[in-house]
Amino acid sequence: MPDKRLIIDQLKLSYEGLFNASELYRLIDSWFYEKGWDKVEKMNQEMLTPEGKQVRILMEPYKNITDYYKLVIRIKMNLTDVKDVEVEKDGELLRLNQGLVRFIFDGYVITDRKAVWESTPFLWFMRTIFDRYVFKQQSGRAERWLRSDLDDIHTKIKSFLNTYKYTTTVHPEE
Repeated sequence: MPDKRLIIDQLKLSYEGLFNASELYRLIDSWFYEKGWDKVEKMNQEMLTPEGKQVRILMEPYKNITDYYKLVIRIKMNLTDVKDVEVEKDGELLRLNQGLVRFIFDGYVITDRKAVWESTPFLWFMRTIFDRYVFKQQSGRAERWLRSDLDDIHTKIKSFLNTYKYTTTVHPEE
């Protein structure tokens, strides 16, 4: 089994207010596409309640940076009490969503992603020695790459959500 090291643990982002859920999803989707990540959506659940929609999405995009190293970002996205609203801005009506959005980001570096070095105890031992002493620089490079990309997507989502802080009239839809 490949070695999975947790690099970023429970990086959180919360936002309450107006946002566009479909644009938010499209932003995340396009960011991973532009950066060369393969997006895997493990879960996408939606439940209607009297308070509004409850949406839970779990994504685990990955990027194979070498034959040996793989980067994985886990994004847990919870949208709570989401309602459709119309917002008036500059005399124009916009259809948006209102509710609470929570993100939890985790970042992993996976070594020996093809499990080549696990066929015998001797190879496993050699992999451990090489990971700790010989490939230390490459491992550090993979961790920096993961931190950089995760920080970038976190900042992009935060900036996107902050653009919806309007001082306008909100009209709930029936």
